[in-house]
Amino acid sequence: MTQEEFYWDLKAKFEHALSNHGIGNEPVTVTCRALSTEEAIGHTKRRDFPIITGKDVMIQAQFRSSFGQAFTEAPVTFQGTLHQVLSLDLASDPHARGLFVATLNAVMNQLGLCDGTIHCRTDGPELCALDMLNHLRTHHPNERRIALVGYQPAILEALANSEYQVRVLDLDPANVGHTRYGITVEDGIRDYEKVILEYADLILCTGSTVCNGTIVKYLGLNKPVIFFGTSISGAAQLMGLERVCFAHRYV
Repeated sequence: MTQEEFYWDLKAKFEHALSNHGIGNEPVTVTCRALSTEEAIGHTKRRDFPIITGKDVMIQAQFRSSFGQAFTEAPVTFQGTLHQVLSLDLASDPHARGLFVATLNAVMNQLGLCDGTIHCRTDGPELCALDMLNHLRTHHPNERRIALVGYQPAILEALANSEYQVRVLDLDPANVGHTRYGITVEDGIRDYEKVILEYADLILCTGSTVCNGTIVKYLGLNKPVIFFGTSISGAAQLMGLERVCFAHRYV
């Protein structure tokens, strides 16, 4: 599946969900803005989360009384109608993708179709990492080699200190080639084949891939792929993707 096909399908399924819930072409307003680090993740003991150190930004959209977030390298401020958001060019415009994903999450949450659309804060990421490890032990006890896509330090440390074997891919040059928690961070493009196709029994993939378009590299593989995080909450529901997130416990 190409990026164009993925986003076309996602938008079509979103429009179908809106129609089923009686949201037509009325001028429903969406507001979107970038969040400060404190707003996005609170005061964490660990200071190496990408939200804190990286170039990507958490944006937040509001639809009626619900909020949805997206972690993106192309933040945008927006106030306009849902119709305007649906008309955006998702395949070629990263700003449009971030806005669309955040809006999708807010709307889907408002309609009761997904949860965990707001990132966990303060102690939440550490607790979430332990929940993720317990989830893997319960549901995937036989897949021993984990590929972590996206540098999420709490999850990486939990895996590195567990019975699992783990390799981690990232796109940020500030992380690639450096050792984090005893694991060398590998290049998400150059090392994709040897880590994802050759090494991994299971892929634990950041949901922010839905914003940067690389999600299509992790679809249709002949091994389990679990997406995690808030960014992919609405898209996972619409596209039938496995998503594990515990953010609703720790907001």
